[in-house]
Amino acid sequence: MVVTILDPIQNLAAGPAGDAYTSAVTAWGAGPITELQRLTVSLRGGCEKTDKTLVFGFTGQLDAYSDKQFSDFIAEHMQGVSLPLIIDLSRIDFIDSSGLGALVQLVKNCKESGNPFSLVGNARVVQTVKLVRLETFLNLQPSLEAALAQFGAA
Repeated sequence: MVVTILDPIQNLAAGPAGDAYTSAVTAWGAGPITELQRLTVSLRGGCEKTDKTLVFGFTGQLDAYSDKQFSDFIAEHMQGVSLPLIIDLSRIDFIDSSGLGALVQLVKNCKESGNPFSLVGNARVVQTVKLVRLETFLNLQPSLEAALAQFGAA
């Protein structure tokens, strides 16, 4: 018997042709985040800078094991950039209180520096954010298109 093990993260950034992420980011003059860096064993992230926004996409788990690398990755790409920031967690499998803490700290940093912030999540992320009543503070948006539209007309 032959068993094939598929990497659920492999090629996830590209997404299916015509998916909402690809369409939304392409509309802003940039392609989708095609290269995700392995931040930890369980978290990968990528960044796409357009003329209007800085969009981060992540896949995997945002938890106590990966929150430091998550924060460092974003800080590294934000140096010297004063664009609105969108964090797309629509492909995150799991988020815990440490992940939420990293997001709260990120929003505080953005507010201090004057960078607008928006968060996009899947059902799991949205449920967790709403459970602790952070949807307004984190500027939770229903889709990447809505988050992008918030910072300028497409």
